[in-house]
Amino acid sequence: MTADNEKKIIVKTSEEIEVMRQANSIVADVLEMLQKEMRPGLTTRQMDRWAHDCCRDHGAQPAFLGYRGFPASLCVSINEQIVHGIPSKKVKVREGDIVSVDFGVIYNGNNIST
Repeated sequence: MTADNEKKIIVKTSEEIEVMRQANSIVADVLEMLQKEMRPGLTTRQMDRWAHDCCRDHGAQPAFLGYRGFPASLCVSINEQIVHGIPSKKVKVREGDIVSVDFGVIYNGNNIST
């Protein structure tokens, strides 16, 4: 293996680790908020709006919004829908649905995702 092909481990400083912890805490706060507010009749677009607003309230940017043209801050999939569903005003959560979400933030140069 040549030096160009070797995998390198980048050691983070305690300050970098703290910023990563803060970014992860923002993601956790958004997910906890969504879990608490989840109810039948809620649209996936409303979930996206809440996630977006909560992220911005914490001083972070939604990582997915605009990435390769993705039009939302949150990926939401219901039941058998493939992962990374796009939130919609037409799609509502029903009693018994399995709701999967993916969310990420950009915070102080760190891109953190679930």
